[in-house]
Amino acid sequence: MSHVHVRPRASRARQGREPPLTVHHLNQLLLVCSLVLLVAVAAVRISSRSGLPSLLVYLGIGVLMGQDGIGDIRFDNAELTQVIGYAALVVILAEGGLGTKWKEIEPALPAASALALGGVAVSVGVTAAGAHFLTGLEWRQSLIIGAVVSSTDAAAVFSVLRRIPLPARVTGTLEAESGFNDAPVVILVVAFSQTGPVEHWYVLLGEIALELAIGAAVGLAVGWLGSWGLRHVALPASGLYPIAVMAIAVTAYAAGALAHGSGFLAVYLASMVMGNAKLPHWPATRGFADGLGWIAQIGMFVLLGLLVTPHELGDDVWPALVIGLVLTMVARPLSVMLCLTPFRVPWQEQTLMSWAGLRGAVPIILATIPMVSGIEASRRIFNIVFVLVVVYTLVQGPTLPWLARKLRLGEDSEAADLGVESAPLERLRGHLLSVAIPDGSKMHGVEVNELRLPAGAAVTLVVREGTSFVPLPTTVLRHGDELLVVATDPVRDAAEKRLRAVGHGGKLAGWLGTGTDR
Repeated sequence: MSHVHVRPRASRARQGREPPLTVHHLNQLLLVCSLVLLVAVAAVRISSRSGLPSLLVYLGIGVLMGQDGIGDIRFDNAELTQVIGYAALVVILAEGGLGTKWKEIEPALPAASALALGGVAVSVGVTAAGAHFLTGLEWRQSLIIGAVVSSTDAAAVFSVLRRIPLPARVTGTLEAESGFNDAPVVILVVAFSQTGPVEHWYVLLGEIALELAIGAAVGLAVGWLGSWGLRHVALPASGLYPIAVMAIAVTAYAAGALAHGSGFLAVYLASMVMGNAKLPHWPATRGFADGLGWIAQIGMFVLLGLLVTPHELGDDVWPALVIGLVLTMVARPLSVMLCLTPFRVPWQEQTLMSWAGLRGAVPIILATIPMVSGIEASRRIFNIVFVLVVVYTLVQGPTLPWLARKLRLGEDSEAADLGVESAPLERLRGHLLSVAIPDGSKMHGVEVNELRLPAGAAVTLVVREGTSFVPLPTTVLRHGDELLVVATDPVRDAAEKRLRAVGHGGKLAGWLGTGTDR
């Protein structure tokens, strides 16, 4: 952590040379920050159209603002970057966990766990060997690079694939892997970055297992307690629910880290538990978390772009290209094949997941750990990782949609899920459900009486094209409608379960075996 030194009162002359911070300076800072955010938000649109992950745009903004760019801002505080990067990663993992649907990752959980643990071990070993024998790096430096680049980034992957519907097993495996593999990678990077001798492999395995177990226990416990509290305590304002959810997620990270466990795994699991707990005002909470995630990504990547010095990258381009080639063409496919073949994952899905191992925020942030620890050639390690992430994301990102189509993995589509927001009516012992019917929902064309809601729940209002009306039992629902459903406390869960079932399977849901889980 950066230290703040209190200086003695300066002379009038010195004060003249260094004027104190004023409201004018604050206004200038706010103007610069707001302009950067506006440019970054506009860049999201450009990246979505071009197929490039937005992280490249944010890194570019940071580089342009840096000492070799038009901004000429000189920033070299790796320790501060690491602290801010960790904080941003907590927010990003929380947002990812809140958006993870249990029904999608549950079938893929064993495969994703194997890929996040065994796959990391294979990737570290193969990449480190390639770095040592092909580029001449020392073993410690090679192991650090191998560990740093072995963590995948869901934000980078799904910023490219969000427009392509993929099989649930593929998205579930990639999403769970990216949430789980941060923890063992962080432990390995910290261990390899120690100034003393590296511990024996069996000691590292024991530490990884213990920290993951503690982090998982803390995350599940905090997530369950937080969900229970939010569902049973009515807050005075709906805007407090998103804040409470993010506070609980951060609490999980802090509790896991203080218990000497994996805080990253704790925050991801706690957020995933809350994300599947049908909390009140869920759409508002999800939108708030999504916005915070974007701000965290933008700020983190801009700061990482400031930290890099472009004119120092020339000598590290070739090693980065070689190591990246070993990682992309050998280490990642080998780890996917060894870990997923026992689960009988088809070769088409293995191929896509091999190519979809994008590196984003996590590797660049982890590359600051050896810099803070004072490891020899740590600046070169950071430069190699930076070039590797940029170049191979630039290569892999735009080609992922094309590869998915060639492998015929983007053709199956499912019925769109309903947007259900719940507001507890504490004094009335009931709940008000706001249900949005999206395009693709099979609730389109269903009459109100065909919803077959449980006794104690009823559709009280329909909003259609800006006009609200009280529906009749024979009112036919349409895409774009918003329903207000009142349910008593005992049948609240059953009512939402039935609504989601009809949204996925139509009015015959249940009779035809349509799943009803969220």
